[in-house]
Amino acid sequence: MPSAAWAGAWTLPQGTGQWVATLDASTATDYFEAGGLTSTPRYDKDELQVLIEYGLTDRLTAILDPGLQHIDIAAPTDAARTGLGYTEFGARYALMQDPNWVLSGQATLRIPGTTDTSNPAAVGYTDVESDLRLLLGHNFTLSGLPAFFDLEAAERVRTAGAPSEFRFDATLGVQASARWLVLAQSFNVVSEGKGAPLYGGSYDYEKLQVSAVYALTPTWSLQGGGYTTYAGANALAENGLIFGVWHRF
Repeated sequence: MPSAAWAGAWTLPQGTGQWVATLDASTATDYFEAGGLTSTPRYDKDELQVLIEYGLTDRLTAILDPGLQHIDIAAPTDAARTGLGYTEFGARYALMQDPNWVLSGQATLRIPGTTDTSNPAAVGYTDVESDLRLLLGHNFTLSGLPAFFDLEAAERVRTAGAPSEFRFDATLGVQASARWLVLAQSFNVVSEGKGAPLYGGSYDYEKLQVSAVYALTPTWSLQGGGYTTYAGANALAENGLIFGVWHRF
């Protein structure tokens, strides 16, 4: 099952690599505040990211993740931006591993594609950031099917006055058949101070994503799915669709 995970806590064997190109299209017309959901100008975001990983050794995997981004905010804000998103690079190291468990540490630096803080469509995407995380992965069987979980706790250190964030991500993967991998993922963010990207004060948001990955060949796969922001505070209630192409080399 480490080969089915294709990311997360596992590292790649030396001399092997993979890339995962993901197109994410989301929209929000509401945001979370203390009293519940409140309407907001329509916020549309399209992102294309290409996560590239390569095994420098069996324990050390290099990471590069560039991206393109388009954001459009309707009137009365009436703002738009198209260009580079964040480019992330770093490495993941397996601290402990056996056939069924892996504990790893990961450090990456995130470089923004713009520093234009005057554009509302760029707010939240202009700061240099570092991401430090601890990852735990485990292979097991679920109702007789091969499965795995991946748990990640991270500190996202941000600059230029934006609050740092605590992040917790969880993935459950089940190999439903020889070609189908089903993924259920939870992404959770809590700010460590005030200064929400769009709405004042501290913020948090929780997303649930469900997708399926179909293996065309042993090295090529396609992914499709969607996500919803089901809870939060001072944060957009985004809903989106994802489409991905995975390749191992």
